Amino acid sequence: MSPAPSPGFGSPAFEVPGALVASYGAPGDTRGRAWLAALPGLAAGFLDRWGLRRDGPAGHGTAGLVLPVVRADGTPAVLRLQPPAEENSGVAAGLRAWDGAGAVRLLDADPVAGAQLLERLDAGRPLSAEPDEAVVLGVLAGLMARLSAVPAPPGMRRLADIAAAMAEQAPGALPLLRDPAERELVRTCAAAVAELAGEAGDRLLHWDLHDGNVLAGEREPWLAIDPEPLAGDPGFELWPALDIRWEKVAEGGVTGPVLYRFDLLTEALGLDRARATGWTLGRVLQNALWDIEDGKEALEPAQVALATTLLEHRSS
Repeated sequence: MSPAPSPGFGSPAFEVPGALVASYGAPGDTRGRAWLAALPGLAAGFLDRWGLRRDGPAGHGTAGLVLPVVRADGTPAVLRLQPPAEENSGVAAGLRAWDGAGAVRLLDADPVAGAQLLERLDAGRPLSAEPDEAVVLGVLAGLMARLSAVPAPPGMRRLADIAAAMAEQAPGALPLLRDPAERELVRTCAAAVAELAGEAGDRLLHWDLHDGNVLAGEREPWLAIDPEPLAGDPGFELWPALDIRWEKVAEGGVTGPVLYRFDLLTEALGLDRARATGWTLGRVLQNALWDIEDGKEALEPAQVALATTLLEHRSS
């Protein structure tokens, strides 16, 4: 018989954040609604299993529940729960491979259940709150270089497979865009991916490293959170950092800020500019395919502007 949980541990009472209800509670999302219904019991089970005590109100990330907790030894931590999916299947393995160097430290995990016990960072101090863009880009470049220097562990999703799937999907998606110029841009992106697909790389990529996915820490000033790891070329990492704070970029001329960011990132990571351009166009292709799948008939203006700028300056 398992020992009874200590007093104060395993309390299941919390309110599911409205953002998660909106994400997973749509009438047609059977799996999402089932996960929401099971969430209080799932949380209670992991609080007991890992000997955790609640230590604040429930929060959420982009796709999961976040509960501040304290371990039995008094260490503050965070219990994160999200529905298991292909894009987060490698999170535990990726975090273990980084072992806290530039990323939040994994304390325990149950990948089958989509549960992670993570070190506590300062959720009130995201990098996105830093007003100095030069500081933000410097932090992102440094973290990106450190994280992508680590070889991907066995079994990780591969950029090679993602690139092959995109190349297969692109021809059927193109006619669904209204603007012939946008169709041509996506065709160019697909050609760039096809050219690079045979050498897609083997580094451990975060895949979504932007200023909202970096929090202040105690061990290090800034640490990355919420990875969706895959094995691939670090050039595929640049897009989220190129795209941040786009409203401000769009207020003035786009070319200067885009090239400044691109040059800073490629230099920090030691990347070949041509390859990095090609893989960034791959991110544009990926975003375009997702948008078309969602029923959109036009590309996002930021995608068009950023891709066009890189194409116009790819040999400079």
